[in-house]
Amino acid sequence: MSAVAHGHDDHHGELHNPMEPTRQEQIVMNRFGLWLFCFSEVFLFAALLAARFYLWRDPDVGALRPDLPQAPALIFTCVLLVSSFFMNRAEVAAANEDRATFNFSMASTFVMGLIFLVGVIVLEWGVGGETHILPTSGAFGAVFFAMTGMHAIHVITGLIFVAIVWRNGNLGNYSREDHWGVEACAIYWHFVDLVWIFFYPAIYLIGLAVHIPIH
Repeated sequence: MSAVAHGHDDHHGELHNPMEPTRQEQIVMNRFGLWLFCFSEVFLFAALLAARFYLWRDPDVGALRPDLPQAPALIFTCVLLVSSFFMNRAEVAAANEDRATFNFSMASTFVMGLIFLVGVIVLEWGVGGETHILPTSGAFGAVFFAMTGMHAIHVITGLIFVAIVWRNGNLGNYSREDHWGVEACAIYWHFVDLVWIFFYPAIYLIGLAVHIPIH
């Protein structure tokens, strides 16, 4: 009888082990870790911005920029920013267990992110056609492809993240009490969008436009 009671106590102790964090404590630690990761990424993107403003400059004229088509960049920027609206909508829907709105919003986020990514690769990088700038175009090419390429890698990572969270939501893995996966995905996606808010004017708007000959 005492052995049974002892076994029961051991089992009870395993369920309530004070050394193991609760789910809410784990979420707090995960949230802190994700924000710490985003903070570390700021240094990477800040370095790219610093390189842009240092290298794209003429002592006599001041800030320069490559003469790139404005309309496509503006359109794809708007698409990416609207995707953040749908991501936020998906997070709210997950918190309210509204699966229909969650599915539509996550799908919209994924499609808009994909449109932005294809736009950068096909139109801005000139794949399959002429372009105003190439990786061999000196400092302009190096900085342009470093900035847009690094951001594109983060967009690809974000799209994979969105697809995984979308699938998990369809499997019913999120609830009103615990939807950390959706929150984490939203934080990362908003961060990627925020980076582009700084990159877009730095690449397309600031400085005197200079035509870069194709080599």
